[in-house]
Amino acid sequence: MRRRKFLGLVGGAAASWPLAVRAQHPDRMRRVALLVLYAENDPQGQTRAAAFRQGLESAGWTIGRNITVDYVWGTFNPDWTNSVTKELRRLAPDVVVVNSSTALDAIQSAAAATPIVFVAVSEPVAQGFVASLSHPGGNMTGLTNLEPSMGGKWIGLLKEIAPQVKKIAFLYNPGNPGSRVTFQTAQSAAKAFSLDLADRPVSQPSDVEAVMTALGGEPNGAVIVPPDPLTVGFRKQILDLASSYKLPVVSAIRSFADEGGLLAYGVHIPDLFRQAGGYVDRILKGSKPGDIPVAQPVKFVLIINLKTAKALGLTVPAALLATADELIE
Repeated sequence: MRRRKFLGLVGGAAASWPLAVRAQHPDRMRRVALLVLYAENDPQGQTRAAAFRQGLESAGWTIGRNITVDYVWGTFNPDWTNSVTKELRRLAPDVVVVNSSTALDAIQSAAAATPIVFVAVSEPVAQGFVASLSHPGGNMTGLTNLEPSMGGKWIGLLKEIAPQVKKIAFLYNPGNPGSRVTFQTAQSAAKAFSLDLADRPVSQPSDVEAVMTALGGEPNGAVIVPPDPLTVGFRKQILDLASSYKLPVVSAIRSFADEGGLLAYGVHIPDLFRQAGGYVDRILKGSKPGDIPVAQPVKFVLIINLKTAKALGLTVPAALLATADELIE
């Protein structure tokens, strides 16, 4: 297996990689390109890659014997250009697996004939990636990571564990339609609790700095971060500033709780990567992506960081302690 740095994608790319190499030879080595929107040394990215490998192996594939996985690593940065599209053309994979709406959009336009499995992409119908969840059509299918009521659940958990909170910054990537959907449900819940929920889109570190500094200058603030590779890439900055200003942070992604956030509630993303291995198996065995239903989340995990709660002067209710899937001490 070769590891390759995730260098870039462009939404306007017009090239597609060769299809001739996909002639129907059942015994030939199959090739999958796995685009992981993390730096290669990020433990969260490695966990996702390992889960995907497990999914392939559970389906009967052996890496190095009948399948090759090319890992394409990287994070959002201003240098996103044609490089990944060129790399994928060179690799000519049988299937591409990707966990970013931005990357998925670029690949969709660049390789309309290549099967694509997306992982943890929210609102794929609204974004125009698939025709419907039950019958995607086209060349892609995959697994979503949100359902609309999640926004209200984050508000409820925050109010239960930090009842003093009055103002919440909803910090999200404005390019992700799924974040807008969860903001709407969070807003409805915030009104019910008489909370001030502020719409705070961020696209670069300076945006994060401005939002966190403004919120930190007022009492009883908190932060909600919906799932998106962009904000995950900003997590160290978000958590460092939250610690400085003593702001509780709630996210859908466990790495926030692992690294100092108050709690995480959402889908266990590595499980989605594991399931993606099964989707790839079906495609390599002849199923068309457009005929495979998009999977919606059915299990959500609650992780509470007790060390952070203590540092914030919060007492976690016994009911939450009992229902949490994991407690970080």
